[in-house]
Amino acid sequence: MTDFIRLDADDNVVTATRSLPAGHAIEGIVTAGLIPSGHKIATRDIAKGERIRKYSQFIGLASEDIPAGAHVHTQNVEFRNTDVDYEYSTDLREVAPAEGDTFMGYRRENGKVGTRNYIAIVTSVNCSATAARRIADHFGPEELADYPNVDGVCAFVHGTGCGMAGQGSDGFEALQRVMWGYAKHPNHAGVLMVGLGCEMNQIDWLLEAYGLKQGPTFQVMNIQGVAGLRKTIELGIEKVKAMLPIANQAQRTECPVSELKVALQCGGSDAWSGITANPALGHACDMLAARGGTGVLAETPEIYGAEHLLTRRAKDRATGEKLVGLIEWWKDYTTRNKGSMDNNPSPGNKKGGLTTILEKSLGAAAKGGTSPLMGVYKYAEEVTAKGFTFMDSPGYDPASVTGQIAGGCNVVVFTTGRGSAFGSKPAPTIKVATNSEMYGRMIEDMDVNAGDMLTGAATLEEKGREIYEMILRVASGEKSKSEAQGLGDYEFVPWQIGAVM
Repeated sequence: MTDFIRLDADDNVVTATRSLPAGHAIEGIVTAGLIPSGHKIATRDIAKGERIRKYSQFIGLASEDIPAGAHVHTQNVEFRNTDVDYEYSTDLREVAPAEGDTFMGYRRENGKVGTRNYIAIVTSVNCSATAARRIADHFGPEELADYPNVDGVCAFVHGTGCGMAGQGSDGFEALQRVMWGYAKHPNHAGVLMVGLGCEMNQIDWLLEAYGLKQGPTFQVMNIQGVAGLRKTIELGIEKVKAMLPIANQAQRTECPVSELKVALQCGGSDAWSGITANPALGHACDMLAARGGTGVLAETPEIYGAEHLLTRRAKDRATGEKLVGLIEWWKDYTTRNKGSMDNNPSPGNKKGGLTTILEKSLGAAAKGGTSPLMGVYKYAEEVTAKGFTFMDSPGYDPASVTGQIAGGCNVVVFTTGRGSAFGSKPAPTIKVATNSEMYGRMIEDMDVNAGDMLTGAATLEEKGREIYEMILRVASGEKSKSEAQGLGDYEFVPWQIGAVM
């Protein structure tokens, strides 16, 4: 491994692959000070106001004169909003169909396929959260011992559902989509919805809006109607007990990869995210697309500055313009709330070498591979297109993944450079480390190490295939490390949009 990586011949910075001391010679220049691993070095003099280029793309402006060999980071780089002339469908790369691999999944009555077999307790409002948790907590290993095909009983509780604008508002409709997505998720063999009764987010409205019908494996109840918390918990336990024998009848069968919807996610990113793990996940996404599967990229603020690369891959102009519309909404949203698109990256991202949101986005977008962009969706909207798609969401990982799962994702792949202890239910999370140092330090939490791409021990294609093959194994029932640790009970976080009243 060399001391640095140059990503494009037009770049005026390179990335240090290890901590470099002052006076260290690289590429005909000498470092002017200590350069931390993953951070950028100016390869020539850069004048104040000149564009900083990485990935052959604009990532910021020099806020002062930067001499060759200097550390290029937040102290001498400033963010500017992008002003892009968008191109549409100019970089369409045909997906060559590949041999159809398979996995062992649960084929449901409606034809959809699950990768897990849970019973879910879904709340309409925070007021019913305690009831839902106590119902789910009743079913431990002893209570489930006679039902080996049931993965567990999960409570999906949240902090909203009332004190919000009603039908027609962005926040209300997003929450309803989340509830519907979890109620009908193929990883659920049974669902019990629990409300209070007087909340804004009425369960009856959801049933009417989405045509949901009660039956042996889909039940609803309100605390006020049942007459109190204790009776609600007792009745809820009995309802779940009745679902367990039915859920246990489910059997895994061989299913095509075209039934997989994979959430493409990142968190705790560093400079290596866009160089190792994210491009490798992008290659795995291309492999899925070639076999009729679906990859769902999200986190709209984290593609800002890279969206012009995605519009070039849009299957048609309407799809590309839908993506641009999301970017414009976020610009207005952050301005109204006295924020900035550059509030992201986080302090940890910056410590890992990411300087601006533009730089972070260029790396984050790599999770989507090179396949055509086949669809753009609202937060928690059902994803129906095959291939590479995009879903609107905040960059906050739990809220973003909640939307992706509600949209139908039955596996999550989460890349991280700084480290993460994230996990999700009902869709299991696979975590991919961007660098070997963190992988070794957090090996109990990481499933795949993409850091060996930096040493040449693995190519992009090899690492992408490794991720793809692990997706198939986990989809077939192998537990990811986050799943084995029991993560996912507290990571259900619907995105709260709008005023709390």
